[in-house]
This record gives sequence, structure tokens and C-alpha cells, in this order.
Amino acid sequence: MKLLILDAGHCLSLALAREANRRTDTELVIDAGSVIDAERLAEVAPDALVIPPLSRPIRAAPAEVTAHAEAVERCMEVCREAGVALVWCVSDQLYEDGFAEPIDEHVIPRPRDESLRRLVATGDRIRAECPRHLIVRLGPLFALEGSHAWLGELVDTLVAGREVRGEADVTCCPTSADAVAMSLIGMLQQQHCGAEAWGSYHLAGTEPVSVYTFVSMVRTQLATRLEGLGERVALGEVKAMHHHHDHPLRRVLNCRRVLEVFGVHQKPWRLEVGRMLDAWCEANRRDPEPPEEPSSP
Repeated sequence: MKLLILDAGHCLSLALAREANRRTDTELVIDAGSVIDAERLAEVAPDALVIPPLSRPIRAAPAEVTAHAEAVERCMEVCREAGVALVWCVSDQLYEDGFAEPIDEHVIPRPRDESLRRLVATGDRIRAECPRHLIVRLGPLFALEGSHAWLGELVDTLVAGREVRGEADVTCCPTSADAVAMSLIGMLQQQHCGAEAWGSYHLAGTEPVSVYTFVSMVRTQLATRLEGLGERVALGEVKAMHHHHDHPLRRVLNCRRVLEVFGVHQKPWRLEVGRMLDAWCEANRRDPEPPEEPSSP
């Protein structure tokens, strides 16, 4: 199976490359741009085109959101004409106001924000015009490397001694980019073998948690590891923010359908964070200074 991935520097693109390198059944071609033309698609001749998500559309500038939506629609048109499957990953932030209960796949986001509505309109076009598609809604992505790599940004900020803020009244399911990459390739391998289970799916880590609690846990785990290595680092503090005083917001994706259709299990975000922090500490471990040689008499 051959996949064409856009946005080479995205944390999910890097995760897909790592996962493909561990396998012998998947070939990956990664393009730096955010859009593909018919000539390039014909040259690569992939089985599917994968578009990583705009991870934090609520915070993004409207022009950036619009440009992403337009690029996805151009890709959809090219894929439709060439008969290539389209995979578009989107942020759970499209469910702007959240839900009290876990959100099922059939629930189409209906945000109030105009930029978010633009992304929903793109999803509507894909469902109407491109039969062979996967729209994969993701919890907040985290990774150590690449753009939109939430965990890497947190670690860098904490190590620099700067304050990190996290919403205490926003509950979500942090999602490892590595886990998403493994799941996407597994899903597409099944599609390649004739599953024909196209449509919308949810992927997220297990255990809903507030953004503040997630960030605090990252700080605690990082401090514990650095202390164990004998590193003395004054980590930045974590401050709680409250934006939804009257009605705490929950964005918890129900991932039952991806389990029932593809056998994809959610991964615990705590284990994924721990693994990544171990990798970060190993990569950034300082070599002990050699003892001073005694001065000659």
C-alpha cells in the first residue's frame, strides 16, 4: 500500500513516517505542501492521500483556517477525479461547545464560530462528493517533534522556566500522534484489502482529563525523571485558567465505531506521555563531567 502524506513537518506526518519505517507493507511519500495537483497525484499514484489536521483551529487566525479548508477541498476534487481515497484528520475543537455525553461519529459539529463552520462545510462537501473518504476526528494531538506537537511545546516551555497555562474547565482526551499513525495505517490496510468501510470515525486517548490536569501531570512526570537523572532544572509553573465558569466544557470522543469496524483500540495517553518523556530525557541527558585531573607537583 502506498500513501501520500501532506505537510511534511506536521507531527502526525512525522509519526506516520516512523510507523511506516517499522513496517514492510506500507510505502510513504511525503510532500511539504498543503495541497496536491493532478500531475503530482498521478506521478505518485497513491492508494490514499492523508491530510493532517489543523490541530487548534479555535486559536488559529481566520485566514489560516480558510486556507486549510480551501486546500482540503482542492485535494478532494483531485482525489475524486483520480479515484484516490482521501483521509482528512480534523480537530475535536469543531465541537465548539462540547457535549455532556461522549460524542458519537454521526454527530456533525455545528459550531457558532465562523471559521469552524468553514471547516464543517468542507466536511459536508467531502461526504457529498467523495465516496471513498475517511474523516477522522482526533482529540488534542501530542508529540515531541513537528508542528502542532503540543507535548514538545510544553516541555520546551517548562524547561525554559516559563509559565504554562491550562484550562481547568475544559475536559478532553489527549491523543498521541504515534497512536493515531498506527491506527490510520491499520485502518487503511484493511480498506486496501477490501473493507470499504468509508465514513467518519473518532480517535482519542483514553481517560478524559482537563487541560490543566494534563499539563500539570506532564510537569510532575518531567520533574520526577529529571530528578532521577540528577538534573537540577527549575521548571516553569502551571497556572489554571477558567473560561467556562457556568458550564464546564467536555469534548470527549466516543471511539466505539473505530473499534467495532477496524478493531482499533484507544491507547492510554498517560502511557504514551511517559514513553515520550523517557525518550526526551534520554535524548537530552547530559554526560557527567569528567573528574578534574590532579595538578602536577
